[in-house]
Amino acid sequence: MLWSLIKILAFVAIVIAATYAGASLMETSGGALVTIGGYEIALSPLQLVIGLVVLVALVWLTFKLIGFLIAAFKFLNGDETAISRYFLRNRERRGFDALSEGMMALASGEGRLALAKAAKAERFLNRPELTNILTAQAAELAGDKGKAEATYKALLQDDRTRFVGVRGIMKQKLDAGDTDTAMQLAEKALALKPRHVETSDTLLQLQAAKEDWVGARKTLANKLKTGSLPRDVHRRRDAVLALTEAKDILAEGKSVEAREAAIEANRLSPDLIPAAVMAAHAYVDAGNTRAATKVIKKTWETRPHPDLAAAFASIVPDETPDARIKRFRALTRVHADNPETKMLLAELNIAAENFPEARRALGDLVESNPTARSLTIMAAIERGEGANDQVVRGWLTKALVSPRGPQWVCDNCQSIHPEWAPVCSNCKSFDTLSWNTPSEGEVAMPASTEMLPLIVGQIEDQTNAAEDAEIVESELDDVPEAEIITETDEAKETLK
Repeated sequence: MLWSLIKILAFVAIVIAATYAGASLMETSGGALVTIGGYEIALSPLQLVIGLVVLVALVWLTFKLIGFLIAAFKFLNGDETAISRYFLRNRERRGFDALSEGMMALASGEGRLALAKAAKAERFLNRPELTNILTAQAAELAGDKGKAEATYKALLQDDRTRFVGVRGIMKQKLDAGDTDTAMQLAEKALALKPRHVETSDTLLQLQAAKEDWVGARKTLANKLKTGSLPRDVHRRRDAVLALTEAKDILAEGKSVEAREAAIEANRLSPDLIPAAVMAAHAYVDAGNTRAATKVIKKTWETRPHPDLAAAFASIVPDETPDARIKRFRALTRVHADNPETKMLLAELNIAAENFPEARRALGDLVESNPTARSLTIMAAIERGEGANDQVVRGWLTKALVSPRGPQWVCDNCQSIHPEWAPVCSNCKSFDTLSWNTPSEGEVAMPASTEMLPLIVGQIEDQTNAAEDAEIVESELDDVPEAEIITETDEAKETLK
């Protein structure tokens, strides 16, 4: 507002000054006599001033016209001029407009439109390092794999876009299922940009799928070095790789090297259950039972697991049932309320034929957290205490239709595995298996359930136990669900 007032006042002042100057010139006497070719022109002071102003304007316009003509000649000759810069700016504006419209079309999922805009942008800009990226991605979206690959290869020629080209071809090879070539390209891409998280993750996953554990450990070390992986996660995953490498070494018959690798894996991640089990076996093979016991106890304190109990039992394989119960107190007194601890203690007492103590150890687990394993243990307790076949069969029937309890479940795709593995067999994710209770559809029993005592143990021979199991399974195929529920209820009444 103030600036507008100042401009108005300045305009008024200029008009007043010009008017005053004109009036003064008109009142001034005298003038000038100009002779041109025998003609004399008398000019008053005002006319003389106006003439001088017009002459200056004509001279200025003449110079401008000459400059324009020179610029036009240079433009036609191909030299850079203001005219060429004007047209260049216009082309760049139109090119960047087309580029932005192509990016919007790409984000909207319109591949063909994005391709057309990319071609238009290339025509106006002549900047392949920009337009080729849009062209390649638009061709992928439109389904033109050939054009996309050719464009990515063109990006390899420029140092600024080489990484984009390698990564684009790598993703195409992954989509085509050519994992060998994809892994080589991932290694080249990571060499160009060591800090690129997605590329390092892809390379690690491919190396794990190819069982290239040495290469995977190098990639993992690079992720730690570049700061893209926390140190605790690195230690855990490095332990997984060291454990898997130890298994491969053991398969080759190199027991000493496998033992060292297993111990290293346990050192890196003491809470990794398979590493603790393998390290314990390695210590037992070396005759160091004290170290094996220490390894199992430390991991059991983190989380009880049946594989740990099986490994702990293998430390002294020929001990008596009573001696085993006493030795296992190092585990059973830790996490006493954990279902795994309760079932382990019940199993140990069943092996010692102390069935009342086994029932007390199991507690209310069959009611509060019924699983196939706990119900099977209950059936063994009932058989050991002399219950009739109907009661035992009721528990077995219930066990067949009950959840299997915690298992190795992939955190990524929720698929269930009978045993731990570094890579999920379903989604190929690395280090995603954890010991959890599946939400539904459990079918795999843990591999360590072979340490469960035979249901009839020292009560009846194994043949009769197998026959009972076969009878239950055959009857379940023919008996309606309502009758199964009735039989289970009758078993509960009998227990009461």
